[in-house]
Amino acid sequence: MSLENVSSEERTGAIRAFESTIHKSENALINMTEKGTNTTLVQKRLTALRIGLAMLEHTWHGESHSYTDEEIREAQHVITGLFPSLETQYGKAKVGGAQKTLLERRIRAFELAIQIMSTKKAADV
Repeated sequence: MSLENVSSEERTGAIRAFESTIHKSENALINMTEKGTNTTLVQKRLTALRIGLAMLEHTWHGESHSYTDEEIREAQHVITGLFPSLETQYGKAKVGGAQKTLLERRIRAFELAIQIMSTKKAADV
């Protein structure tokens, strides 16, 4: 599906999915920091999620960002690396359940962000 053909409803859902995942990751980071556990992976994912959200908002709402090509490529790699876990969770989620719907939206949002990141360079976005 071309990015121009993504409905307004799906765009809003994708942005909300990223915002929700970012919020969840921020809370996890706070909890991990309080417990003194290693936060490197969560911080890396959080940065990638923020870049993914910025790519969606730039493409669909014209919002500016200051990410470099390298940061965008790294974010694309990190987000792509989340798919196996999401797919496992999806397979275990109850049919028709809220968790399955949430995962469908998150997966679709990540697919859209990766599509944007793979077709644009920092100078283009």
